[in-house]
Amino acid sequence: MPAPVSNSRLTFGLFEVDLESGELWKAGFRVKLQSQPFKVLAALIERPGQVVTRDELQLRVWGRDTVVDFDHSLGTAINKIREALGDSADSPRYIETLARRGYRFIAPVGTLSEPSPSSTAVPSVSPSDTASTQADLIAPAFINAAPGPPNAMPAPAGTVAGRYPRLALGLFAILLIGALIASYFLGSERASTTPPRITQLTHSGHLAPGIEHMEDLSPAVTDGVHLFAATIDNGHDGLAAVALADGSVTPLNVPDEVAGPALGDISPDGARLLLRDHLSPESEQPLWAVPTIGGSALRIGNVLAHDATWMPNNGGILYANGTNLYLSVITSGTPQLYATLPGRAFWLRWSPDAKLLRFTIIDPLTHTTSLWQLSAADHKPHQLLPGFSQPASECCGVWSADGRSFIFQSARGGNSDLWRLSGESTSDPIRLTNGPLEFRSPVAARTGDRVFFLGVDARSDLQRLDASGNLVPERGFLSSAVRVDYTRDGQWVAWTDSNGQLWRARSNGDEKLQLTPDSLVVFLAHWSPDGKHLALMAREPGKAWQIYLIGSEGDDLRPLLRESRNAADPSWSPDGKSLVFGRVNDMMGKENAERTLHILHLDTNQIDEVPGSNGLFSPRWSPDGRWIAALTLDQRQVRLFDVASHTWTTLPVPSGADPVWTSDSRFLYLHASLDPAQPIDRVSIPDGRVTEVVRLADSRQNDAVDFVFGGLTQQNEPLIRARVFTGNIFSMDLR
Repeated sequence: MPAPVSNSRLTFGLFEVDLESGELWKAGFRVKLQSQPFKVLAALIERPGQVVTRDELQLRVWGRDTVVDFDHSLGTAINKIREALGDSADSPRYIETLARRGYRFIAPVGTLSEPSPSSTAVPSVSPSDTASTQADLIAPAFINAAPGPPNAMPAPAGTVAGRYPRLALGLFAILLIGALIASYFLGSERASTTPPRITQLTHSGHLAPGIEHMEDLSPAVTDGVHLFAATIDNGHDGLAAVALADGSVTPLNVPDEVAGPALGDISPDGARLLLRDHLSPESEQPLWAVPTIGGSALRIGNVLAHDATWMPNNGGILYANGTNLYLSVITSGTPQLYATLPGRAFWLRWSPDAKLLRFTIIDPLTHTTSLWQLSAADHKPHQLLPGFSQPASECCGVWSADGRSFIFQSARGGNSDLWRLSGESTSDPIRLTNGPLEFRSPVAARTGDRVFFLGVDARSDLQRLDASGNLVPERGFLSSAVRVDYTRDGQWVAWTDSNGQLWRARSNGDEKLQLTPDSLVVFLAHWSPDGKHLALMAREPGKAWQIYLIGSEGDDLRPLLRESRNAADPSWSPDGKSLVFGRVNDMMGKENAERTLHILHLDTNQIDEVPGSNGLFSPRWSPDGRWIAALTLDQRQVRLFDVASHTWTTLPVPSGADPVWTSDSRFLYLHASLDPAQPIDRVSIPDGRVTEVVRLADSRQNDAVDFVFGGLTQQNEPLIRARVFTGNIFSMDLR
């Protein structure tokens, strides 16, 4: 039996693991892996070839007193590890599952002594991270450490620990107490030895987690008996009432006027919800008041808003339109300007004493979120916690019922967790959660010190529509792909994964290679006609979407534009000398500048505007070069541009998203995402004849909550990304 590995730097296959820094690398590129899955991986590779039992993993990673669903948490961690390693439970290369026993790392593990791919400099730790860092260092030594083996080597006789073990322990205890005292006087309660009690309330897995860069934050509210939250099932948005007593989930009957209900707030008396229609692609939508027990929707005057909240004591409604806040009564009156803000405000929440309003601002260029507040006395906005995370990710805060705590979410280290500010304090947040799920969307109980929140483990599976019209799972290396693109000769394939990395391989899966670094988030990529380059829509953290070019071996990655605004959807001309590109629509970033299509000539860097393209986005150049297809910003029309005559025609489809040309340019495939049936349509070009290929809403494959059109195979079979969101409600008692 192999001996446990003790070196802190280990290697297997193309991977390298640094146990001290908590980093996983593949062929020189860092691979994202969250904290809890990494700890599970470390426990396995430290004992290659040996069975690590479930009890051992629970003790080491979660501790004996864990309250969350351990089986689900461990299964989630193993799935994330396999996704990072490209492994499979059916034919494992690295991690073998032993039913009801545990797991075994089956690949050979070696040790390294030379510098790792990461920087050897000691990383800086901000004051807000101090206590969590101390807790990570201290807790394993006392809680998670198993007794040493009987033949463990004693300390050398010449050391203090060898001659005076009690003295050594006493000195260590003094140092530990000193560290805790220092942490306290630095204004930190973060190193509390008693973590908050967390319990899981629902298990349905269909509560919607929201997408920040789509201006969809999915808040939840409570009337004290139920918690009202957004749901998604087979592409249908809805609302549900979650019983706080037993976690049962009951769909709400929302009036037809609000087709895709987006929740804003609940009235102070708990009787009415503020809703708007999130299916509407417009940046501002009508606002509705809907009784929590069901009934007719009441339109709030002529208000158009992207979010709103009730004023304390039913004193009207405060709503956000553009970069302003307005105060309006429900039935009549002219809205009054309340405040002017530095951006578009969401998640508006008053303090219990009605003195402070805190809210989230989403930046459409940097795609960051930040917390702000204004006083009811002067209506002047001020940012909370500037510089707390880089890029800024603070969002979605709520006040506890007694006003003594303010709970918000922030993404640090690649994972979204909950943090706590004390009362009206604007500094020194305390971390409340640390994975393995993504923790989001907090909502405070109406009394007491309990907080509810969403725990998200979002997964997706790629499915292929076969010749019989059935959706079948795409097995092998493309199983977790999001958007897929094949070369013109069908020999190579490129795809983006759920983490936003770009990969390529031969069409049979050989020569698989990650092309882009982890620091770049890739939305989509398209091969050049000769298969030597790819054009990307991608962005760096805290920056706008841009157009990049990269070689097929991952070489020569470079941006093509030097702009301070979003650019999107590059598509090649048939000779490979030009790219047509557009901008993003309002759902991905509300910009004040005009949205038009442009052609970039790669040899001269000259940019020409496509005639008559104002208000269009998502262009796709046909392989034969005759046509450019594009969508209107509201996605309700699909237009076709004749490159020779410079004329536009409108195709007879009700809506469209993610257009893809067949290799012979005879057909254009579209996802009619605004249609409740969620069909994939095939449009004959140029006559415009429409054929419905499949209704995704009628499919129950893999219990999917919604679908994304991911591309076409070499045989022009549609690829569908079926998203499986396991979003559930948890509760936490604040101490």
